Parts: sequence; structure tokens; C-alpha cells
Amino acid sequence: MTAPVAADPATVRSVLVEVIAEILPDVPAQEVLDERSLADLGADSVDRVEIITTLCHRLGSRERVSRFAEIRDIGGLIAHLSGQGGAR
Repeated sequence: MTAPVAADPATVRSVLVEVIAEILPDVPAQEVLDERSLADLGADSVDRVEIITTLCHRLGSRERVSRFAEIRDIGGLIAHLSGQGGAR
């Protein structure tokens, strides 16, 4: 397990939108809003794990998926991976 990658929030958001588009191709990018959760976007538990592991891989983080369990929304995920906060 490593610490959050501390990438800037814009980079994390960009990579997240890209990963979501690959795994949930029916979700328009404009629906990836800070206050929404991955479940709100239609991601089931397998999709959520795939999104988080792919996102971490692309950002160079090796955090365990379990570290993301308390993060409730997209904004919290971006804040966590950009080193700007924990669970929201």
C-alpha cells in the first residue's frame, strides 16, 4: 500500500472520466459530478472495483481497494487521490 499519489485534482478528474467512459460507456462525461457516487452512475460492485483499480494503476498508486470504502462520492475520490482530503 502506498500513500495517495498527490496528482493535481484536474489530472485525477480527467483520468477518472476516461476510466469511467471505458468501463461504463453509456455514462456521459458531464454526469461525472463531484456529488455523485459511482453507484449513482450505474456502477455495480465489480465495476467500482475495476474503476478504482484502473484509476490507481494509471495514476501510479498501489493503494488497496479497501482504502476507498469510506469515500462516498466522486469529489471525495478526487480529493483522496490528489492528496487533498479523505472520505467525504
